[in-house]
Amino acid sequence: MSVDTAYTELMEFQRQTEALAQVMGRLSWDQETVMPRGATAQRAEEMAALEGVLHGRRSDPRLAEWLELAMPEDDEAASQLRLIRRMHDRATKVPSRLAQEIARVTSAAQGIWAEARAADDVSMFLPTLSEVVRLKREEAAALAAGRDRYDALIDDYEPGVTAAAVSALFDRMRPRLVALREAVLGAAFQPPPLSGHFGLEAQVRMARDLAATFGYDWSRGRMDMAVHPFSSGSGCDVRITTRVVETDPFNCFYSTIHEVGHACYELGIDPDYALTPLGAGASMGVHESQSRIYENQIGRSRAFTGWLFGRMTERFGDFGVADAEAFYATANRVQSGYIRTEADEVHYNLHIMMRFDLERGLIRGTLEPEDLEEAWNTRFLEDFGVAVDRPSHGMLQDVHWSVGLFGYFPTYALGNIYAGCLMQAIREAVPDLDDQLARGDTSGATGWLRENLQRHGGLFTPHETVTRACGFEPSEGPLLDYLETKFGALYRL
Repeated sequence: MSVDTAYTELMEFQRQTEALAQVMGRLSWDQETVMPRGATAQRAEEMAALEGVLHGRRSDPRLAEWLELAMPEDDEAASQLRLIRRMHDRATKVPSRLAQEIARVTSAAQGIWAEARAADDVSMFLPTLSEVVRLKREEAAALAAGRDRYDALIDDYEPGVTAAAVSALFDRMRPRLVALREAVLGAAFQPPPLSGHFGLEAQVRMARDLAATFGYDWSRGRMDMAVHPFSSGSGCDVRITTRVVETDPFNCFYSTIHEVGHACYELGIDPDYALTPLGAGASMGVHESQSRIYENQIGRSRAFTGWLFGRMTERFGDFGVADAEAFYATANRVQSGYIRTEADEVHYNLHIMMRFDLERGLIRGTLEPEDLEEAWNTRFLEDFGVAVDRPSHGMLQDVHWSVGLFGYFPTYALGNIYAGCLMQAIREAVPDLDDQLARGDTSGATGWLRENLQRHGGLFTPHETVTRACGFEPSEGPLLDYLETKFGALYRL
């Protein structure tokens, strides 16, 4: 090993690690889409074994030697080293035994959660959730090394962000969001919900068309069904999932557009970064900015919903909505629903704030898993004014805690904030955007995102990624201004 060869050797080693991580991701995709139910126990062992291999590579002592000797020749190489060093530092703090056990337990937990959710039975899931929480507390303690344990987990998804910063952000956002919600729900004008029956096959065909409209590359992707929609993969293999409710096509259509946002981010990264640390999104917050801006600022805009109304009329005939303006109002209808993934833009961040507080309590030990259902139901009634009627509408609705994604939820709100800033920049750069969207042409917006944000992958830190794209420091202001303007006009406030 020498200074001259250290960077090359390091990147060759890392390329294999990245390839193996993609294989593990494909196993997860298979588990959530097509794996037979009887394979759960075996898959858990497979995931644990592969995690052991990956953890061994990420904590390999040779990485420290290469990182010490490697001399970056440009900014790209410096960023590669920054991300590999971060990965190595975190891997060396977590024992291999613990990493494998987390992989084993969370793989099995996902199936147990799905069955408990279908049965509306918290008791079926509680022992497994308790084990997941125990393991994640242990991991958080190892990573934190005396710091806040929840901060250590947030850092996995949004490097540099702390629970204190998120809490302060939410404190600033909450009054304006609550005031807007109260004004909207108390408005004289209330758009009716969509009604009727929309067949599965017709919805799936429409969802595929919408994916293509937003630039999804079907030669490098596919779409399948899942209990909880998600996107998976990077490089030349980026897959999406959706779900169908035959009385609510918006569930399918906007879940699809959301996941296409994630997928197009990965597909838009410079191909030279494939199978390197730069070949993925900068953070989950930045990732969520893409899915949320595709879904909401673009997909639920007045201009685009006007186009979508025409396409739905062609596919489904008269489905009970009078015209494009009524359809726009229905597509953006505000209501205090139970389900986060179906929440309107006004309520969505309030859902995240609740989950943030609950999961922070679980990791810090101020809330125990056996008390979670009562804590959830109490908080939901306080925040939304509606009593939870069954567990699948409450603590069992999200997949995240079953698979150990503690610290992930705040990135949804950060993604909304980033999306607000990015849309402000897009509208300045693409003055005829609404004319384009009214024709079903999203390329002005998606092309701007690809050029100014997506292609960079992990080259910059999350904050730098958004700041460079927007031309200004991200803050909650543009998002809140956008929401107040949009819903104030829509509800004739």
